[in-house]
Amino acid sequence: MMRSESLFQWVWEANRGNPVGENATLTFGTNGNLVLAHANGKVAWQTNTANKGVVGFKLLPNGNMVLHNSKAGAVSKLVSRASEKENKDGPYSLMNSLVLVTLNSAPETDEGHAYDLTLEYQEANSSSSGTFFLGRPKYNSTSTFLRLGIDGNVKLYTYNDKVDIGAWEVTFALFDRDNSIWETECQLPERCGTFGLCEDSQCSCAPEKLTSCDAKSFHYYKVEGVDHFSSKYTSGAAVKENDCAKKCTSDCKCLGYFFKQDTSRCWIAYDLKTLTKVANSTHVGYIKAPNH
Repeated sequence: MMRSESLFQWVWEANRGNPVGENATLTFGTNGNLVLAHANGKVAWQTNTANKGVVGFKLLPNGNMVLHNSKAGAVSKLVSRASEKENKDGPYSLMNSLVLVTLNSAPETDEGHAYDLTLEYQEANSSSSGTFFLGRPKYNSTSTFLRLGIDGNVKLYTYNDKVDIGAWEVTFALFDRDNSIWETECQLPERCGTFGLCEDSQCSCAPEKLTSCDAKSFHYYKVEGVDHFSSKYTSGAAVKENDCAKKCTSDCKCLGYFFKQDTSRCWIAYDLKTLTKVANSTHVGYIKAPNH
């Protein structure tokens, strides 16, 4: 029982953004349609395969579910890999332009004593390419999949068929409190909720948020040695610090601004979320705080 429970892993979900409650039903009708319905009978999701010759369905070892006819031929296939349509309600997505990305598992040496997990990319119409070493699974396991989590973290999960418990192991995490090679958890936009300061994967309290747009009703709370999560991935605007402040003050939706004094770069923040503590004191943040 312990081993069987450790094998459970979400493959796909049909009704993203429309969860069902208690007493919901999953029905395979005589017309060949598979229907997930709420307790009151309202349809949450269906395969739309009514009267198409479907007589059964099965879940394959690779995670795909196939609805088949009397000759075992596939009429409809629900694939395990998430599509852009399935992820439309998610806060994060994987995006790139004309880039081939592959996840590989290959023996480290000719003897095959250990397998390495690598992520390789090749840009179209360019010589730019690269290979990133992600991890080395235990027991020479080769079944691994990549998942973009609801928190924005990218992880690799590897299946170990030689163990009794914990069959699925996190082989790699892009944002990891114990891994300084890639990113720390403080780089996760919502590590500290909607507003907080993160240092060494720990969150501290931040000043109150303002309740009025009037410039006379707030002041700027200065935080030294801090980065906004977006500043690592965008170049910011090349303006003077005073001009950066004026832009935020005149924008009601601006919750604060971040300025790198050593490079004179400005970031206007409409979402604060997690602020990352850094050693460089010339990286400063100014948060709108209410006057009392």
